[in-house]
Amino acid sequence: MGRIPSLKNFNAFPHAEDHLLKKTYSGAIVTILGLIIMVTLFAHELTFYLTTYTMHQMSVDLKRGETLPIHINVSFPSLPCEVLSVDAIDMSGKHEVDLHTNIWKLRLDKYGHIIGTEYLSDLVEKEHGTHDHDHGKEHQVEEKKPEHTFNEDADKMVKSVKLAMENGEGCRVYGALDVQRVAGNFHISVHGLNIFVANQIFEGSSHVNVSHVIHTLSFGPEYPGVHNPLDDNSRILHEASGTFKYYIKVVPTEYRYLSKKVLPTNQFSVTEYFVPMRPTDRSWPAVYFLYDLSPITVTIKEERRNFLHFITRLCAVLGGTFAMTGMLDRWMYRIIESVSSSKPRSGMR
Repeated sequence: MGRIPSLKNFNAFPHAEDHLLKKTYSGAIVTILGLIIMVTLFAHELTFYLTTYTMHQMSVDLKRGETLPIHINVSFPSLPCEVLSVDAIDMSGKHEVDLHTNIWKLRLDKYGHIIGTEYLSDLVEKEHGTHDHDHGKEHQVEEKKPEHTFNEDADKMVKSVKLAMENGEGCRVYGALDVQRVAGNFHISVHGLNIFVANQIFEGSSHVNVSHVIHTLSFGPEYPGVHNPLDDNSRILHEASGTFKYYIKVVPTEYRYLSKKVLPTNQFSVTEYFVPMRPTDRSWPAVYFLYDLSPITVTIKEERRNFLHFITRLCAVLGGTFAMTGMLDRWMYRIIESVSSSKPRSGMR
């Protein structure tokens, strides 16, 4: 089959004769530099393609009848474990005992080292039909109507707690509790003490130091990129005592991996408020975590970048590098040629 002679005019890649090609040291340097740049850009584009990115979507939360997991890890450097208790209260008005709650108290010395462990059996989930979620009135230390004289166990406890406070003993409360999926709060305080025992130990509510360090606080399992705003947060009181309140807005979240695995969890935002004690206050200092749930669910999906986009970007960067190195080689060749040709002329003069 014969070839069409005019077809050669459309050749975009004409070839020069071998004897017309000239290899130079400058061209070799530019070639090596171009190869290094191409390899670097190829590795960058490949890494960019292999990494995933996330897309966020929002929808109405349709979950019903589920529980809200709360993971806490909080240290109280100035309060022994014997006086601390955890109260969990919600807005449902129901009285339930949460069998899935696991809370431990770790005794700490004045250096923060663990010296003992005990299971926290005094977690209380109370029924509050007329409970005010804004907590205009904090819980008071339990005011029972016992006799004003201490029995042997109470006297022994007072002496033990005072000795622990003299030694600088603290306490770390950590674990997990599953609460109903409604607005509520949990707080850590000395509210579990009898009021007469508490007065005997602290000599008034103004001497209860609720300084604390929040190591971790989360409302579900962690997912890639999660940020819990209260982690590693410390609040140390040096003078006046008072009550800390953390108003938390919990946002239901679903994290969808590339493998199609779905991780139900929650993220949250927080606003902090501190109420100093006044001489007329009947309430006792505490650390409150008041939470409410958002009606919106956030879905976070992992996505892989398109392969055709990867090929397009790769051709663009490699082709651009090849073109730039070609231009640089021509410029360097002309500069060297002009410099070398000017030297003989200056010598003839």
